Amino acid sequence: MDISQVDPEALMSLYSIVFQDVTLFNNSIMENIRIGKPDATDEEVIAAAKLANVDEFAEKLPEKWNSLIGENGCELSGGERQRISIARAFLKDAPIILLDEATASLDVENETLIQSALSRLIADKTVLVIAHRMRTVAGADQVVVLSGGNVAESGTPAALMQQNGIFAHMTHLQTESTEWALT
Repeated sequence: MDISQVDPEALMSLYSIVFQDVTLFNNSIMENIRIGKPDATDEEVIAAAKLANVDEFAEKLPEKWNSLIGENGCELSGGERQRISIARAFLKDAPIILLDEATASLDVENETLIQSALSRLIADKTVLVIAHRMRTVAGADQVVVLSGGNVAESGTPAALMQQNGIFAHMTHLQTESTEWALT
């Protein structure tokens, strides 16, 4: 379908986006998640939050779901902010998910919690992933490698590994870096 003739508002209603840098407001956890679906009930918001593992930290806060998180979520860690963003996407329940470096700047513990939440989020959805970590796209049906703003390679991860091009080179470099040690 040629989307150039589709109303931009209608088109955006089909997408949920999880960015690397989350925009949050100086409001409660509940209201920051509700942005995904403004007319959602508290029960719907909490259900989405639990799918995104937000309850793991929200339940420990003094005001729980009504805890204020500060300007741009300054009271939260990066992983906690990211989980709120994922909860918004669960709440919106759009058929297309765009993940823009969604796990790029996380510690290992938060990355694990977020990967499990993302696995639930993307089930039965069309997913577009922008990533520099090759393991993030290892399970993709199709990978498009961009270089200099142009498509350099495309195919399944296995096919791209066999081509021994940019994708394979980046995968090898990233695999090698996990084995580095200080001596």
